[in-house]
Amino acid sequence: MATPSPIETKPLSRLSAVTAEEAKTTRRFQPKINHTPPLPAVNWAAVGQQAPQPLDAAPNRLPAAEVVVIAWTDAEWAALNHVFCSAGGTMTYASRTRGSWDGWQKFDKDAPSVGDWTFWGEYRLVQLGRAKALLFKSNTHLDYPGPQYLEKLILRLVSDVKPKLILSTGTAGGARLSDHIGTVNVVHSGALYQSKQPQSAWPVYKSAWRADWTLVANSGFRHLLFPVPTTESDLKAIGKEFNAFYKTDYPLATLNVDSLNMADPMPGINNLTATQTALLTTDSFVVGTSSGNLSNFACVEMDDAVIDKVCAAHKIEFGSVRNISDPAQNAVLPPAVQGHWGQAIYDCYGFYTSYNGAITAWAILSAQFKSK
Repeated sequence: MATPSPIETKPLSRLSAVTAEEAKTTRRFQPKINHTPPLPAVNWAAVGQQAPQPLDAAPNRLPAAEVVVIAWTDAEWAALNHVFCSAGGTMTYASRTRGSWDGWQKFDKDAPSVGDWTFWGEYRLVQLGRAKALLFKSNTHLDYPGPQYLEKLILRLVSDVKPKLILSTGTAGGARLSDHIGTVNVVHSGALYQSKQPQSAWPVYKSAWRADWTLVANSGFRHLLFPVPTTESDLKAIGKEFNAFYKTDYPLATLNVDSLNMADPMPGINNLTATQTALLTTDSFVVGTSSGNLSNFACVEMDDAVIDKVCAAHKIEFGSVRNISDPAQNAVLPPAVQGHWGQAIYDCYGFYTSYNGAITAWAILSAQFKSK
């Protein structure tokens, strides 16, 4: 790897860009946008496929399945539910913050009590081609309640579900300077960030898994994607609200460096399992910037290398389908501003970027586990 530029860090969750101390004295910035179309009904026929079929599962007991698909935030969960569990309708923008979905069951078996954390997550079983897929919305993260609990969760999934593959899905911060908001990057390896260590010293966990690109390469697949509905007027409005809230005066061109927050007409879907590009997992707020400090990585997120570590130790294949919900930040901005701007963009558009990630995960798994 090339010698990295200095990396901006702040001890925050990437999707909680307000510290506990700040939360006591400030209200959280919650930007609004005007252009909020619903997620479309999935046109399965465009690629000659059928929707996944929900299956019954016993309460508080993880069923056996060939693959586990994990999501992490409410916006990711909504998109995952829409793609894998919906009856073919649309989904409103307001659904991005919904905290429960029909058919999902809480899993808290043997979960210790750590502060306000009391359960591992929620699950639902579906039939996907010839395979059963266990969908899991995790309530267990690297930053909270901590790495030992996330490792215990993955060990539990490995031992109870006995999957051939564990696939993490969801949002991520941008690292590559060509990735506009909504880009989906698929990887099969994860690096674990080590503070005060050079990139060459960060441990990397690799899988033999390769994404089956058959359906993604199908000409009809583009009809399943939903371009992230960014508009110039909405981005200007976010910038105006941002400056008013934080008492700053940054031009939109400074916040929206290289127009990375303006979506491409059709989201890029990249099979980086072919190039063995790793994503970067951190337990603090680490930002890819316009300096190219993390451009060797697919993206930056906060859980997957821990999954990879456990899976590698138990000879289980693993991979990640991560969508860019908050692209690389302007290197000239202070770290706190980078964090708050990334949070604002995620809040507005993470629901939409997560849909394209979920439909890509579905396509890859459907191809891998196609009916005989």
